[in-house]
Formats: sequence, structure tokens, C-alpha cells
Amino acid sequence: MSRVSEDRPGGSGGPGGLDALLVCLQLTDSAFPSGFYTLSHGLEGYAQAKAVTPDTLPALLADLLRHGVGPSDATALVLAHRAASAGDWQLLAETDRRLHATRLNRELRLASTRTGRQLLDIARESVGGGPLERYAELVAEKRAPGCQAVAAGVAYASAGVPVEQAVTSDLFAFCASFVGAALRLRLTDHRKAQVVLRAASPVIREVVFAALARDLADLGGCVPVADAMSGRHERAEARLFAS
Repeated sequence: MSRVSEDRPGGSGGPGGLDALLVCLQLTDSAFPSGFYTLSHGLEGYAQAKAVTPDTLPALLADLLRHGVGPSDATALVLAHRAASAGDWQLLAETDRRLHATRLNRELRLASTRTGRQLLDIARESVGGGPLERYAELVAEKRAPGCQAVAAGVAYASAGVPVEQAVTSDLFAFCASFVGAALRLRLTDHRKAQVVLRAASPVIREVVFAALARDLADLGGCVPVADAMSGRHERAEARLFAS
């Protein structure tokens, strides 16, 4: 049996049922106070450079999913979920460190660890479970930096959410946050934002299955223009978003 098929959630009565869905809805809600929705995910840098328009917004989102978020954060979430579920704390810490090392500028590293540690802190109280407590120890001991995607993977694993459902939820949260940033940057309106979000569904599915098939050696995206835009954003005199 393939790795992907092994990770598919079970029926509605098992851990992939309503309780898992409720955890996913809670962790990805914009009201969850991790700070994730204070990020533009590089979009503000594009807007400042006039390198994105309402017409090119969907293509930019798809490219970031395929070449940035998918190979990095989504892959790290999958690996962290599996490591936490198996109690492999060495792999979990290594995944976290490797993801952190792929952040090429200070702004992205800070955004990832700030939201990750906040997510970890709140998930320990609201979700609970041994994997979250052990991961918190690794972060406190500075054996793991506490990146958002890794913290999310551990939280989902601790709650018994199947890995495919977990990574899908987090990718949708990224898209919703990205589109929300586009609204605030006046690159779209509320109606068109929903069209963009729904149109991203096939790309999300593609990215999910690709992330489920990757190993640790394959972790890391390649989005040089996005990295350059983030670097410009870090030095901007006025910023609406933290990244």
C-alpha cells in the first residue's frame, strides 16, 4: 500500500470524523489568535513593487502553493505529524530546524516562529496532549525553533486528526489568509476573493498529495522572486503586514 493511501482518513465514526473536523475548523479559523492572519505571505511586497494585479493574483497564489508553501510548510507539517504520531522526537526537531533554515530572510523566520510558538502555546491549552507537551519541551530547550507548520502538524497529531485532513486544512488556511491580505491591500473585493479561493481547490489537492509523498531530504521550496519581494518588504518604511 502506498504512503498516500495509508494516510487517508477513515470513516465518519473514526478519528477522521466530526471531532477531527471541529479541530481543523478551530485551528484554521481567523479568530484563532496565533497571529497567522497578520501575515500577507509576501503579497504586500508584491503590491509595493506593483508586481501583482487583480488579474494575476490567482496565478501568484497557485505558484506560491506549488513551489513555495507546498514543498516547505506543507511538507514539514506532514513530516511533523508523522513524527509526533510515532514519537520520533529527533525527526520532529530535525524537520523544524530544516524548515527554519529554508527561510532566507529575517522577516520570514520571525513570522514563522512567532506564529508557531503562539500556536503551540494556545494549542497546549485548548487541544492538549502528550505530543504538544513534548514538542514544547524541545522548543524550550532550543532543540527546535518552533515553526508554524511544525507546531500545526504536532497539534493536529495530538488531536488525532489524520495527516491528509491536517495538511489540507492548513493549506486552505494559507489561501484564506492570502486572499484576506489581498482584500486589505485592495487587490480584490469580497465576491472575487471567494472566486479566487474556490478556484485554488484543484491546486490545493495537487499540493496535498505531493506533500504526502515527500521525505525530509525533499523539504524546501524554490521561489526566488517571492524571497526578493519579502526582502524588500522587510526594509520598507511603511508596512501593513508583518510579512
